[in-house]
Amino acid sequence: MSEAPYKTWQCRTCGYIYDEEAGDPNEGLAPGTRWSDLPDTWICPLCGTPKSDFDMIEL
Repeated sequence: MSEAPYKTWQCRTCGYIYDEEAGDPNEGLAPGTRWSDLPDTWICPLCGTPKSDFDMIEL
């Protein structure tokens, strides 16, 4: 069984993009870190918007 494709999420407030495949090494998130693996308390590193205010997007 193959893994689900990586997804991309965007902050509704500032437009920051979180790409599961790339992760965000500057924030301590290794490449391949899934959105579901981020804690519910995670916030946008640019503007502080909560995880719940991100939308999945297609690039």
